[in-house]
Amino acid sequence: MREFLDNQFQNLFLWVPFIMAFGSGLYFTLPVEPPLAATIIFGIGAAICALGRRIAIIPRAMALFVFGFCYASIFTHLTATPGVTRNLRDIEISGTIEKIDYTSNKKRLYITIPATQINQNQDHDQTAIIRTNIDTDAPISIGDHISATVTLYRPSPAYAPETFDYARWAYFNKLGATGYITDYQITQHNNNPPRNIDTLRDHIHSAADSFLVDGLVLGYKSAVDPDARTIWTAAGIGHVWSISGFHMTLVGGWLFALFYLICRLFAPLSRRIPARIPAMILAWFGLAFYLFLSGADVATIRAFLMTTLAFAAFISGRDAISLRNVCMAFCLIFLINPHYVMQAGFQLSFAAIFGLIWYFGSKTYKHRSFWGRMGHIIHAAIMTTVVATLFTAPFVAAHFYAMPLYSLIGNLVLMPIFSFAIMPLVMIGTITAMIGWHMPLHVAQWFYDIAYGVANWISSLPHATVIMPHIPNIALCAMIIGLCAIMFIRPSRRYIHYIIGGALISVGIIITMIHPRPLFYASWDGELVAFSYNDTLRFNKSRASNHFFAFDTWRQLNSEDPEKTRIRQKCPNGVCLYETPQWTLAYIQKYVPLAKNISTLCNNPNIDYIVSYFRIDAPHCHAQILRGPMVIYPSGRVEYGLRHRRWHNPRP
Repeated sequence: MREFLDNQFQNLFLWVPFIMAFGSGLYFTLPVEPPLAATIIFGIGAAICALGRRIAIIPRAMALFVFGFCYASIFTHLTATPGVTRNLRDIEISGTIEKIDYTSNKKRLYITIPATQINQNQDHDQTAIIRTNIDTDAPISIGDHISATVTLYRPSPAYAPETFDYARWAYFNKLGATGYITDYQITQHNNNPPRNIDTLRDHIHSAADSFLVDGLVLGYKSAVDPDARTIWTAAGIGHVWSISGFHMTLVGGWLFALFYLICRLFAPLSRRIPARIPAMILAWFGLAFYLFLSGADVATIRAFLMTTLAFAAFISGRDAISLRNVCMAFCLIFLINPHYVMQAGFQLSFAAIFGLIWYFGSKTYKHRSFWGRMGHIIHAAIMTTVVATLFTAPFVAAHFYAMPLYSLIGNLVLMPIFSFAIMPLVMIGTITAMIGWHMPLHVAQWFYDIAYGVANWISSLPHATVIMPHIPNIALCAMIIGLCAIMFIRPSRRYIHYIIGGALISVGIIITMIHPRPLFYASWDGELVAFSYNDTLRFNKSRASNHFFAFDTWRQLNSEDPEKTRIRQKCPNGVCLYETPQWTLAYIQKYVPLAKNISTLCNNPNIDYIVSYFRIDAPHCHAQILRGPMVIYPSGRVEYGLRHRRWHNPRP
């Protein structure tokens, strides 16, 4: 064992970002908020311990875990995003339009307003950001002052344990409320809009008038039509619409080639220093501009940091592509915002790059003939897709509950079209559109239509998308540690790292397979519930504007296709009785008089649970009254979702 541990010394740093990430993950999944003073004290102590030179491996790892936990807690308190206390209908707001996000059928306005307009408890000098939808033809520009009648919704907490928490996402993205505008008036047009990256993005959007530019250059998440995005995802290349390493590699390569040729033209410069050095520096500035132009998403930041480290390594004559560089980028992004580790984009981006560098990093250069090089390119393309798919599979299943079965075909056929036709033409067209020449964008659209036809054919193949079960957090952690063991353990015996990693991944798969599916679901206010009948969910309502995410979340947990028609369960006299072999539940709908039902239900010894839209206080009730977001499993175990964390407050 001693020999085995000594053999791991060179790779110990590779575990650092994951240990910190697990610590922050524990903080984000706690049911209660830990005391701030305690996290500050323990965080400082853990940081000192982790940086100490003569600290043993296990205490240092524990210190890193505690530091990740405490850092996430402190960062959360410092964020302090103002939010609405309740849903607000038809209220008057006035503020300044800071950013406009374009989708396929509407505009999303990000408006900065005084925080007191949505929450009287906030300081008078504090501002809040709200996001509202408006028609695409609305003549609105960044910097305009607007007075509007809006309906705002407070961001919803997770609708089931271990699922997407929109309230948490909004909190860390400085979003206080979302909603829509019913009437508005521009009180002051800004004839001199601010000279910032948002106004530049808005100008490029207007000049190009192309969803390809919006999605591949400007980074607008919903630029592609939802139906088309579903087809791209089913074909296995939905990732092209999230600006990340693929885009950064192409743009960085083009910029480097351009500046390299330019630098070679200046003989006095190229004689003194290699032309690649100034070319890399200039290309880096170009990529930094592209980073902010694309919206600086977490996957884009990761790709930019990786490119920065690669350029620095090339300039200094060191190994450019290594797992150590990826871990350094991981640590930097974690320190920028620890909540990134909970986001799908972060997890998918790093999982893919870790897997690819681990697989290709050990390959050595060999002289090959022409046909040998062609075979090597094809082999590399296939293995790139295979490795990236395997390493991202747990995260794809955990976040999206579906796996594209033909992603290998989609990537091999469609990625060359994007790489050598669509992306170059879109980049060129973005520049030429500024002078009114749109021909490159029209040609890019023609190639897009061809690629879309192929993607549509792939998505129509039998079982193109496989519905995946819910992966519990503990199972996902086991899979992550298993993948890390395969990559980071230096084997003292042959295949020992594969055995350890495979065993941990198998444990995660077994936990996922034996984890039961809930039979009953309830929203945090009891307005929307769902019952499972023969593995199919039935809802008490077919629509609920307050609970937009609930329908899809619950059906994904139940391994159903969210696109299918929702089945409504009617409740006789406003009361639903749901019976299982282990327990019986009564649900009281909205607008049903409690006095007519509560005494009967409470005195019925056969009813185990009561869930109501109304708040019930019955001290002598025989049934167990349940409140809040919850699921109930076949055994009768009740599990509540988080709703008392800092990002859920203020709550009524």
